[in-house]
Amino acid sequence: MRNRWFYQAEPQDDAGVRLFCLPYAGGSASAYRTWRDLAPDHVHVHPLELPGRGARWGETPVSKLPLIADMLADALAGHLDRPYALFGHSMGGLIAFELTRTLRGRGLPQPVHLFVSGSAAPDLPRTRQPIHAAPDVDVLEELRFLGGTPTELLNDAGLMELLLPALRADFSLLETYQYHAQPPLTVPLTVFGGNADALVASEKLHRWLRQTSAASRLVVLPGEHFFLHSAVADVIATIADALVAVAPKDLPHAHRGVARPVGPPRSPSLPGT
Repeated sequence: MRNRWFYQAEPQDDAGVRLFCLPYAGGSASAYRTWRDLAPDHVHVHPLELPGRGARWGETPVSKLPLIADMLADALAGHLDRPYALFGHSMGGLIAFELTRTLRGRGLPQPVHLFVSGSAAPDLPRTRQPIHAAPDVDVLEELRFLGGTPTELLNDAGLMELLLPALRADFSLLETYQYHAQPPLTVPLTVFGGNADALVASEKLHRWLRQTSAASRLVVLPGEHFFLHSAVADVIATIADALVAVAPKDLPHAHRGVARPVGPPRSPSLPGT
């Protein structure tokens, strides 16, 4: 039976480093559908599909971050026998962080690297008004503000009616999140930001670096909040460079990332935050 958590093939005998990717609010695993072809040989991309979107459309979306972190830890526990890394953009970055702490708490293998993209540091309070329980019109207005959602989708009332439950769950996950101080991670950390991102200012990114005692760095790329798509070649090349040192030495084609620019992926899901 196909594992519902994996958008593409379930991890088998990956010779390089497994890269598990988590979507932004309103997004799905298809946001990373091109990454497998763009990544070099030593990076094996595995987009993760959360309940309530994509191939899991009919499932109830999860609205609490601790619950989704526990569910993901259960789903990945059998796939941590090889070197692996976590990547998440915006909401996905926060999930990746809490998933790493959950795995540590269970005594499971830690990622060789944590990549957080377009996400404010977890110990910072949210500054935008909660909208997960707001009227539909307010949720749609928030999506317009966030950008990244085609106008024709926002104007499609039937489609929006289908998508709103997952969107509300994602906003609830973010808006009800409570940061609890723990010892810093011991995992190397790379934080990505966009130089024109109006949602996550640079000072909200720098504070991430205190969340690990291992090597950490901030990489600022051209683009607004969804630079994940517009600067995809730079994102993947940076990930590949970070992981080449931990890829198995006998991998014949382990090399620094060579990614070609592509346009933003098309998805029936709506990008949120």
